Amino acid sequence: MDTNYLDLLAEIYDSESKVVTEIINLEAILNLPKGTEHFVSDLHGEYHAFQHVLRNGSGNVKAKIKALFKEELSDKEINEFATLVYYPEEKLKLMKNEMDNDQSLNKWYTETIERMVKLVLFASSKYTRTKVRKALPSQFVYVIEELLYKTDELSNKKKYYDKIVQRIISLGQVEKLITGLAYTIQRLVVDHLHVVGDVYDRGPEPDKIMDTLINYHSVDIQWGNHDVLWIGAYSGSKVCLANLIRICARYDNLDIIEDVYGINLRPLLNLAEKYYEDNPAFRPKSNASGKNIFDNEQLQITKIHQAITMIQFKLEMPIINRRPEFNMSRRLVLENIDYEQKIAMLYGKEYPLENTCFVTVNPDQPDQLLEEEEQVMNKLLFAFQHSEKLARHMNFFMKKGSLYLKYNGNLLIHGCIPLNEDGTMKQMVIKDKIYAGRELLDIFEHYLRYSFAHPEQTDDLATDMVWYLWTGENSSLFGKKEMTTFERYFIKDKKAHVEEKNPYYYLREDEEACREMLKEFDLDPDQGHIINGHTPVKEKSGENPIKANGKMMVIDGGFSEAYQSTTGIAGYTLLYNSFGMQLVAHKKFTSKEDVLMNGTDVLSIKRVVDEELERKMVMETNIGEEILKQISALKQLMEYRYQINQ
Repeated sequence: MDTNYLDLLAEIYDSESKVVTEIINLEAILNLPKGTEHFVSDLHGEYHAFQHVLRNGSGNVKAKIKALFKEELSDKEINEFATLVYYPEEKLKLMKNEMDNDQSLNKWYTETIERMVKLVLFASSKYTRTKVRKALPSQFVYVIEELLYKTDELSNKKKYYDKIVQRIISLGQVEKLITGLAYTIQRLVVDHLHVVGDVYDRGPEPDKIMDTLINYHSVDIQWGNHDVLWIGAYSGSKVCLANLIRICARYDNLDIIEDVYGINLRPLLNLAEKYYEDNPAFRPKSNASGKNIFDNEQLQITKIHQAITMIQFKLEMPIINRRPEFNMSRRLVLENIDYEQKIAMLYGKEYPLENTCFVTVNPDQPDQLLEEEEQVMNKLLFAFQHSEKLARHMNFFMKKGSLYLKYNGNLLIHGCIPLNEDGTMKQMVIKDKIYAGRELLDIFEHYLRYSFAHPEQTDDLATDMVWYLWTGENSSLFGKKEMTTFERYFIKDKKAHVEEKNPYYYLREDEEACREMLKEFDLDPDQGHIINGHTPVKEKSGENPIKANGKMMVIDGGFSEAYQSTTGIAGYTLLYNSFGMQLVAHKKFTSKEDVLMNGTDVLSIKRVVDEELERKMVMETNIGEEILKQISALKQLMEYRYQINQ
């Protein structure tokens, strides 16, 4: 090992006893049970539903409460206590209003603190005291540790412990303590969170989800196709920017751009007001925010929707023409229109067009932006790249994100691994080199990171490749032959809307195909699983999210309200602890108020996916690998010191 590194290590561990202590500590940690991993996917801006799932740990909180207090509390009391853990501030206010007098309230406080402390101790049983201490509210660390690890309770110290609780109540700190304990429990029941793609688009509050993730104790993200649009826009891709504004207009979510990220859409509105009229194909869909939309506002959004859609189609064309390797010439749709007859020639067939809005298109040069359109896009791109809040969110995406992740023997991926019909890895030529499988995903991520690092470059291969990830045939995030956006707006025949999926989406039902994919990523096909998002599972039609004899789990069950009529549920999540995996289906989340007043939870069913034959320990995880490296370095430090002292 590099002696410079060992010298730096020696500054931290400046005595032999410190090195020995740390080795003992680390080796002990290796023999603890692995922590619980929590997998969520396709959040699509549904902040409140996500918050609830996060707070209840996909049922993990209530499961621990039941295990600990099943002989002591009724089902109603268990629900009440669980709600207190989920939403402590709000539940405390309700309890104060329900109590007749201070004596009853103080008795409830005392009982609640005792139960909370027991639950913290139960939830922390597989963690070191140091890790538990870090999870405790800082202002109450001493007090809680005294209550957690109390001894000799029935004789000498009973009054001591009673006095601690009484003084907390008399000094007006009890609600802060209970709240702190609740958040500690939430943190302890889930050791690590995986977000398997698509934080953005459709739902109304992706920014709040991002803020939650930034403050979460341990998280990673596998980028989704919608996330890549936002990364691409921030990285300098005008066509990605046009796409995301179009989607925000479509789902009445332009507030995210204007009010949340501070980006002025007035220039775009002025352009839209000048050239476009009402158009039923471009009226916004309702979103889950519950806000009312007035007629004049709907008309403005409809006009913006048309303006940005036509800009998007124009911006796509130069990329398609300069990147023949993308094989997207069929998407040069504006070149294949008879603008007088309103007919499109697509795939060798004529289609009549309706709800058209081609007023800004030059039939002789359909990819030509009006000077006004170009000015609008330049202003929007500048504003996007200079939004402080957006910069914070996108930098976090890059720090914690990746296209795929190998974690504890499993492969986490949002979209797909592009395959041929025979199950072999689909190839793509990029700069005269052939890529497929893992290498293809690695080169995609390389270009995405390069584009993000060079936002001043707006028409280079890297920036074009980010857009290709959104819409290209070989993209691991899109996974379809082509995106039929134009057809869905302007062609009535729904056969023209169909987007042919990559063979991955039927081959993932096949165990052998999944085993081959795991091998491609150097994972054990006997032990590993593929955890997948992106395509909503139509449970109400009988589709099973557990595929290929448990080798594949699809956890997009419809967090987004836009999908719930199709899926019949409101999302899947996955729990993976030292005993195995459980898939959780969720009912539609109504409101926090419903949970508080009625004890309603959103869990539907838990399905055991895989049970460990032997309980999995930390030494068998990614964290265990890192700890083993640390132990090796510390042992080398001891040897290094021995050699120096000889």
